[in-house]
Amino acid sequence: MTTAQTPHRTRTAAATAATAAATAALMDRFEPLARSRRLRMGGVLAVLAAAVCFPLVFGNPATTSVAMFTLLYAAAASAWNLFSGFTGYIALGNAVFFGSGAYFLADVTARLHVRGGAGVFAFVPLAGLFAGVVAVPVGWLALRTRRHTFVVITIAIFFIFQLLAYNLHSLTNGSAGLQLPFAPWPAATYNDWFYAAALVLAVVSTACAWLVRRSRTGLELLAVRDDEDRARGLGVRTGRLKLAAFVLAGTLTGMCGAVYAYYLGSIYPPFAFDAIFDLTVALMSFLGGLGTVSGPVVGALVLEPIQQYLTVQLSDAGVALILFGALFLLVIGVLPEGIVPSLGRAARWARGRAGR
Repeated sequence: MTTAQTPHRTRTAAATAATAAATAALMDRFEPLARSRRLRMGGVLAVLAAAVCFPLVFGNPATTSVAMFTLLYAAAASAWNLFSGFTGYIALGNAVFFGSGAYFLADVTARLHVRGGAGVFAFVPLAGLFAGVVAVPVGWLALRTRRHTFVVITIAIFFIFQLLAYNLHSLTNGSAGLQLPFAPWPAATYNDWFYAAALVLAVVSTACAWLVRRSRTGLELLAVRDDEDRARGLGVRTGRLKLAAFVLAGTLTGMCGAVYAYYLGSIYPPFAFDAIFDLTVALMSFLGGLGTVSGPVVGALVLEPIQQYLTVQLSDAGVALILFGALFLLVIGVLPEGIVPSLGRAARWARGRAGR
């Protein structure tokens, strides 16, 4: 070895050692993040597996009925949160799309003389598309306003559609309602079909919220929620963005309404266009965590079984609603940010304490 090669090899060895140290530091930094993602993915798969196996373990029709409604509301609340939670525009008129999807399925199956069975579920996506078409003019009109005015406009549009359902006899048959095809399944497995459909809707709705939240569109929606004027000044096309999210939420809600109508077998204006539906999906999102992906699902899992239990146990439906509202106020007082953000903050605090 020559004396000229020695300094060069020394510098090379130092550079290699520095690169290895930097790589090790990066791995130490990102390893907890990768472990957290793996744990989260494992948790999601475990929840999905439990949901698929639920009807096999709990075969009681009363239990599967409550589970079906819980999943249906989880899908509807997730759709509501996709627009209202991400943008901060609190909509109280999503029952318009719920009822539109329900009446579309009843009308189309009656006019085409569709027989009952699993084939009726093929019309559910079409019912969602119809509700999405309805959401275009509704959103175009309502989104010209903001804040409290937007809330009032959505409520007013809801009552207009409810009155139309009573008076457009050629489409809705008025207060006499419409009948849907008779589902030919035995009582023991009747709920299982609708449970599977509700589970698919819940997965699709939550996946849509997750994809939107992690995309550039999701960041732009959050920018609208934080400061809409500033977002527009930075180049965000807020009008198109809000309308697109509004229509997507309406489409998902319309599919929920179609499954709900087929399950009941008949549909009437006060059940299709129900103001309680709007309050329920909003409360579920607030309870679970407004603006989060998993919050509406958690809110539905907590509130819908309680609501069903109170409705069954108390003969007076008004008392059940009062208890339901009081319970919600109690939880909001204890967890004002919702369950998911509060648990996340508690977990971060625990990790901080453990790291000291």
